[in-house]
Amino acid sequence: MKKIFALLLVCTMVTFGLFANGTKEVAAESTTMEKNDFHIGVVTGTVSQSEDDLRGAEALIAEYGSVEDGGMIQHVTYPDNFMDEAETTISVISGLADDPMIKAIIVNQSIPGTTEAFRRVKDKRPDVLCIAGESHEDPGVISSAADLVVNNDFVSRGYLIIHTAYELGCDTFVHISFPRHMSYETLSRRAAIMEETCNDLGMKFVFETAPDPTSDVGVAGAQQYILEKVPAWVEKYGQNTAFFCTNDAHTEPLLKQLMQYGGYFIEADLPSPLMGYPGALGIDLSEESGNFPAILKKVESTIVEDGGAGRFGTWAYSYGYTTTAGLGQHAINVLNGDSELLKLSDIMRAYSKYTGDAKWNGAFYTDSNTGIKTKNLVLIYQDTYIMGKGYMGTPELEIPEKYYTVK
Repeated sequence: MKKIFALLLVCTMVTFGLFANGTKEVAAESTTMEKNDFHIGVVTGTVSQSEDDLRGAEALIAEYGSVEDGGMIQHVTYPDNFMDEAETTISVISGLADDPMIKAIIVNQSIPGTTEAFRRVKDKRPDVLCIAGESHEDPGVISSAADLVVNNDFVSRGYLIIHTAYELGCDTFVHISFPRHMSYETLSRRAAIMEETCNDLGMKFVFETAPDPTSDVGVAGAQQYILEKVPAWVEKYGQNTAFFCTNDAHTEPLLKQLMQYGGYFIEADLPSPLMGYPGALGIDLSEESGNFPAILKKVESTIVEDGGAGRFGTWAYSYGYTTTAGLGQHAINVLNGDSELLKLSDIMRAYSKYTGDAKWNGAFYTDSNTGIKTKNLVLIYQDTYIMGKGYMGTPELEIPEKYYTVK
């Protein structure tokens, strides 16, 4: 009887242990499911206006699934001609809040109308996190409605782009833009910093105007203008001139002509090895899709073979792609309780998931008029990569304090 009782006791303990372990496993699985029991709204431009931004949304869908298939990501796009379709843009963004499971909305790029859309979202759903990537609206405006804003560091880059051009031996810098872009505080302030840096380094600064792709001439007309003008600009300003444009659509024709006629291109307004290079170089990157080290390698080898080594640069990993994907990942981390929304290191950690060995730097935005630091607006930048030369070490450079007050 004692042996039988002992055997029953052992069996009972083993069974209880298995049941307890099973309960822990079920509880762990349940917690994981609860942590991801929400939807994330992602708004980008279309392929024709901002392909990299859209590809970042596709990366999130590949990892977390789309809402229509039972996943987490709800991706929508705003109109190409967003300046004339403001109400449509606002409706596209704010309409995401109609889904009761939406807990965060990311817009990249945050074109005009995003602030109003976020205000409407907050009126309906104060609980929804509103996150703006690369805002076209002034810092004081977008930061009044968004919970978090992340822009490229237009202040630091105003100095660093010129400094890199100077290191490469350039004596002139040509800034290409148009009135709409120059009405943005971020872009006009960067141009002012660029001009000041040129003056300090003994370089010539030139401002050239080109058509706005959202105007009546459209993208095709704006690109044709660049194609026709670049040869004359290179002849006028010389081979040691670096060129920069504020619009994505201008980038491809600019690169194409600089490859043929000479001149330098440090990096795009929103840098990426996909920004203008594939079309300008006539290379197919479909096999390398999503693999940025492979994309960079193919772009770089083509440029070197064509005699452009040391003259063309980028960020090794697309800024537009990384901003969409990185902000989406950051929102997920925050909602899961793994990150703090306004902690710079947590934002960098989410971005770094998509950028391999490329280094980042950044800081919270400081208003040039008041000297007050904005708590929810972060400026970031990635190390500049020059084809045939490598990383330039820009995150380690100390930027003179005076440039933070130029406006």
